[in-house]
Amino acid sequence: MNLANKLTVLRIFLIPVFMIFLLNRLEIPYGASIAAGIFIIAAITDALDGYIARKKNQITTLGKFMDPLADKLLVSSALISLVQMGKISVIAVVIIIAREFTISILRAVAASEGIVISASWWGKGKTITQIVAIVALLINNFPFSYINFPFDIIMTWVAVLFTVVSGVDYIRINKHILRG
Repeated sequence: MNLANKLTVLRIFLIPVFMIFLLNRLEIPYGASIAAGIFIIAAITDALDGYIARKKNQITTLGKFMDPLADKLLVSSALISLVQMGKISVIAVVIIIAREFTISILRAVAASEGIVISASWWGKGKTITQIVAIVALLINNFPFSYINFPFDIIMTWVAVLFTVVSGVDYIRINKHILRG
C-alpha cells in the first residue's frame, strides 16, 4: 500500500465523517463548516494522490480502481446530502450522477478490452467545477452572500454543463468501444 493509495483510502474514510458533520444529526456546533473543511481536505487528497502516483511512479491497479471510486463516492454523497438539505436541484444531481455511471460503465467496458480511458481536460474541468460548486453550497455562498450573488447556484449549473460536455466528449472519442 503506497502513499497515493493510502490517500485514496483516507478519502473514502472521510466520507462518513463528512456526512456526520454535514447532516449534523448530533447538533454539533459549526457542523456544516467542519463538513466543508473535511470535504476540501478530501478533495485535496484527490489531486494529491494522482500527483504522487505519477511523480513517484506508484501507479497501481488498486489505485486505478479505487481513485475514481473514491471520487464518485465523495461527490455523490455530498450531492445527495445537499438534495436532502434542499440546497441543490435534484435535476442537477441526477444529471451529474447519471454521467458518472455512464462513463464508469464505458471505462469498465474499455478495460475489459484492455483499453484505458484517461481523464480528459473536460473531465478534469468537470471535477474542478463540481468541487467548487459543492464547496460553495456547503459554505452557504460565502463570501458572496453579503452582496446577494448566487455564486453557488451559478457554479452548480456550470458544473452540470461541464459534466454533460465531458460525458459527451468521452462517448464521442470512445464510440468505437461501444460498437465493439
